[in-house]
Amino acid sequence: MPAAPQGKLDYTKTRISKSTLLELYAAMLKPRMIEEKMLILLRQGKISKWFSGIGQEAIAVGCTVALEEDEMIFPMHRNLGVFTSRNIPLHRLFCQWQGKASGFTTGRDRSFHFGAPDYNVVGMISHLGPQLSLSAGIAMAHKLKKQPKVSLAFTGEGGTSQGEFHEALNVAAVWQLPSIFVIENNGYGLSTPSEEQYNCKDLSDRAIGYGMKTAIIDGNNIVEVYQTISKIAKQIRKKPEPWLIECKTFRMRGHEEASGTKYVAKKLMDAWAKKDPIANFEKYLLKEKLITKKYITDLRSQITEEISSNLKIAFDESQIDSSVDKESQAIFQEYTPKLKEPGSRKKEMRMIDAISDALDQAMNKNKNLILMGQDIADYGGVFKITDGFMEKYGRDRVRNTPLCESAIIGIGIGLSLRGFKSMIEMQFADFVTCGFNQIVNNAAKLHYRWGHAPDMVIRMPTGGSVGAGPFHSQTNEAWFTHTPGLKVVYPSNPIDAKGLLLASLEDPNPVMFFEHKALYRSTSEEVPTNYYTTEIGKAAFANEGTEATIITYGLGVLWAKKLVEEKNLDVEIIDLRTLSPIDYDTITASIKKTNKALVLHEDVMVGGLGGEISAYISEHLFEHLDAPVMRVASLNTPVPFAKNLENLFLPIERLESKLSELLDY
Repeated sequence: MPAAPQGKLDYTKTRISKSTLLELYAAMLKPRMIEEKMLILLRQGKISKWFSGIGQEAIAVGCTVALEEDEMIFPMHRNLGVFTSRNIPLHRLFCQWQGKASGFTTGRDRSFHFGAPDYNVVGMISHLGPQLSLSAGIAMAHKLKKQPKVSLAFTGEGGTSQGEFHEALNVAAVWQLPSIFVIENNGYGLSTPSEEQYNCKDLSDRAIGYGMKTAIIDGNNIVEVYQTISKIAKQIRKKPEPWLIECKTFRMRGHEEASGTKYVAKKLMDAWAKKDPIANFEKYLLKEKLITKKYITDLRSQITEEISSNLKIAFDESQIDSSVDKESQAIFQEYTPKLKEPGSRKKEMRMIDAISDALDQAMNKNKNLILMGQDIADYGGVFKITDGFMEKYGRDRVRNTPLCESAIIGIGIGLSLRGFKSMIEMQFADFVTCGFNQIVNNAAKLHYRWGHAPDMVIRMPTGGSVGAGPFHSQTNEAWFTHTPGLKVVYPSNPIDAKGLLLASLEDPNPVMFFEHKALYRSTSEEVPTNYYTTEIGKAAFANEGTEATIITYGLGVLWAKKLVEEKNLDVEIIDLRTLSPIDYDTITASIKKTNKALVLHEDVMVGGLGGEISAYISEHLFEHLDAPVMRVASLNTPVPFAKNLENLFLPIERLESKLSELLDY
């Protein structure tokens, strides 16, 4: 069972001005009164869900008022006081909770799952931990710009068990980022008490292991919260470093209203009710003659009127209306690239050289581009793509990272909120699983939800044929082509690798950039030396023919070309180059010419991109087919290590027989 409250609320140790004390009181009262109204509307079915912060207002309000208005805050379920203290128009909040167009997500997400950059507030996603890394990213942006600013993120005691919590704190500590991480320790996860969530005495102890400064404060004491956060923020604006603050408080209602509080002992609830942050502070202000009962009555009337008038605006707004086109277009920031043509001056480059050249030219052109990845600085990366970059561009822009893939991706998202671009290198594409949540549930959905496109490229050294076994050989592009909101690029040659990478770095939307490791040093060609871009979403012909079409990408292009050349076949080869979005126009034109299609990829057969392309051809081009659409892919097993087993796994030997079957059909 969570602990009973310790001590009485003491407001006497304060040097806060009267005006600030009154501001804090009003700022706590407003979210309390809004919540009380929302609970009525919930019972009336006028909002769908509610996560109550009653009893915890001092934390949200104290932290927000302590910061400067242009300092970013990352709140959670129970931090309504953050939004109201930032003076977000109430009718927009009410529309958000009713799923209407004037809300911050235009009906696409609920409750506090939204960002309001104009108010320097970015809400949570349901996975609880990711906002901590975003806060670190904002702090990093301030540090890079040498701005005396801080960021602040909230989490609950349950969230401190998540990997993201530990990754974010570790990176923030290593990089000395000016971010304040606030734990609202309210005693319970949904129903799981603290003693079943962690075994340390205080959650603040966790900061010690990361070399962070920390403090424990009474989360129900508005004066203590405000003064503590004010003091720490002032310190780290001058000397950047992270802090972990544990606020002891209690959740007076259910995790959300439907779950109730039957699992909470009545004596515990009664004890904490006596520490209500608003009632106690109000008594103090009355005792000190800083306010009168008339002041309270007038303030409540004023807030009631504000709530009522804004509710009327929200209720009067019609239900949201949209269209298939509008929803589909919302996943990406609108962007019309201005393509830069390749020049006539060329140099022999391997694919690895072309990628390195692209990064070098992008770093020269865009001073706000930050490179992050394991071992990419002094060591130059495991494939030496960034060799010499750290000496040329400095440690601020070329950063070795801890093994914290999720936090680094979250930091990249945070950087984008302050106008930075980032390139994040997965040392191997296989390791992206450790950052999966930030990519598919945060980066990919942000623009659709509330209009921010994370300006980042995640480079993915990928693929087999190198005898590296199950955890260094996967080609896992289908995980991301399945996810709306990500662009997925997969070049097969040095010229395209350079042009597509530069185009990806210019695109303001998140791009997954796959680079086949087996092509790094095995392919070379004359590559234009100038800064040029290749259109994302446009396929190319690797060979022209009339008898059949092979649709492929990556190393599959080389397999197909080798077979067609050796057998002298009249077969067209489409190099997709971009896997999301797919260039169906080029596929359509080719199928109408050849009337036969084979889809080839290195990924395993089941769930691979070939199934999607085959389905499209069968549905839209059936009348142009003279044979079934055929597929060739790797076996549905993990990638084996032994060379003979890997050869069996890969589709190379099956390609010839399948293509013969198609041509003979």
